[in-house]
Amino acid sequence: MNQNNKIQNPETVVAKTPQMNDRDYINDVLSYEKYMTDSYSTALNEASHNALYQDLLAIFNETQNMQRELYNMMFKKGWYALESEDTQKVQQTYQQFSNYMNQFPHQGSTH
Repeated sequence: MNQNNKIQNPETVVAKTPQMNDRDYINDVLSYEKYMTDSYSTALNEASHNALYQDLLAIFNETQNMQRELYNMMFKKGWYALESEDTQKVQQTYQQFSNYMNQFPHQGSTH
């Protein structure tokens, strides 16, 4: 990762020992939450009963929100870093995917 493009808060120091520390625990729970949102997403795609779908959707939203809170906590503590991207590259990628979207049939069109 290019240090000039790194976006990160100052890192909260944790003891580096064989025992799990706060960062390890939060990272472990974050990984679990990500796994759960993937699983709930699959379940939502497969649910055929509307009431079941609505229950799963509510649980999915809670799980997704928890994943986001954990990510935000890790980022705030400097345990999660991002890399900024060149504006021109972002624009090129946006244009590429916009072109893909134009290839899909539009809803409500009469064919």
